[in-house]
Amino acid sequence: MSIIFEGCACAPLFPFTAAAPSGFVIGVVGDDGAGKQTLLRLASGTIPPEAGSVTAADPHRHHGPFDPLVIGKAQTLSLYHTLALKDAAARAQAAIELELFRRRGGAALLVSHELDLIQWLADEVWWLDEGRLAAKGDPREVLDLYRHHLAAKLRSRAAGTQIPLTPTMRRGDGRATILSIETLDEQGAPTAAWRAGQAAGIRVTVQFHHPVEDPVIGILIRTRIGFEVFGTNTGLEKAKLGPCRAGQTLQVTFSFLCLLCPHEYTLTVASHDPDGVWHDWVEDGIAFTVSDTRYTAGVACLRASVSWGEVA
Repeated sequence: MSIIFEGCACAPLFPFTAAAPSGFVIGVVGDDGAGKQTLLRLASGTIPPEAGSVTAADPHRHHGPFDPLVIGKAQTLSLYHTLALKDAAARAQAAIELELFRRRGGAALLVSHELDLIQWLADEVWWLDEGRLAAKGDPREVLDLYRHHLAAKLRSRAAGTQIPLTPTMRRGDGRATILSIETLDEQGAPTAAWRAGQAAGIRVTVQFHHPVEDPVIGILIRTRIGFEVFGTNTGLEKAKLGPCRAGQTLQVTFSFLCLLCPHEYTLTVASHDPDGVWHDWVEDGIAFTVSDTRYTAGVACLRASVSWGEVA
């Protein structure tokens, strides 16, 4: 039997109408406070609606983050972050049990912040936004919409901010000092988040304390686990900065298209001679995040296009 919400309201949920068909696992996503937990408690019958009605088959089972997944003879399941603390083996076992649950016609609501987990286990996704149903349907399509929302929210919060780190290493001969490292958005404004596929930049400000004939400014992007993703310097890019006099301050900007997958990254920056002698080397100077409106795997976001046709 399906789970049916008809004009169902209970703060923070506004009047809500939707149905989880028999044999379906519905993934429920949304920001904190969107009404996900309330929706599951309504489905499990642990709270009554303030308006409208909820219909669901007995017996119900409601599982929280610390509960083992025990389906038994349940016909209605409410899984609130139930797999969040489970290891890979336990999740694989849960997937098998949910498949058996589907086959006997049960209906489940699954809340998780792990979008890959939702895409793996759910037959349909409901996105709740500030107590309202923003979208429902095919998991990939709805999750892409939700990722777009998350990316916009992240970029809005990250605008004008930087995430300085305590450098894991800083050394050099003192002829120059790196004064600041900034990651820039497509408008050239400081941000702690880039969007995949959009213009981005890195701005380095360096002050020279001694004359330097031919300074080179370099950048190196790594994943948070230390995997080197991209590096370049002004010498490789044919930008001659010198000679620089003592007391001179330069601001160098590297501009490019962000072709990185959504992850957290760190940025290492150095000022050095062409032969590699460091004036100032700042290892893991700042951190930044890349967001995207869709799922991509790996590190390089190559924005592939697809063509196809029938072969006779």
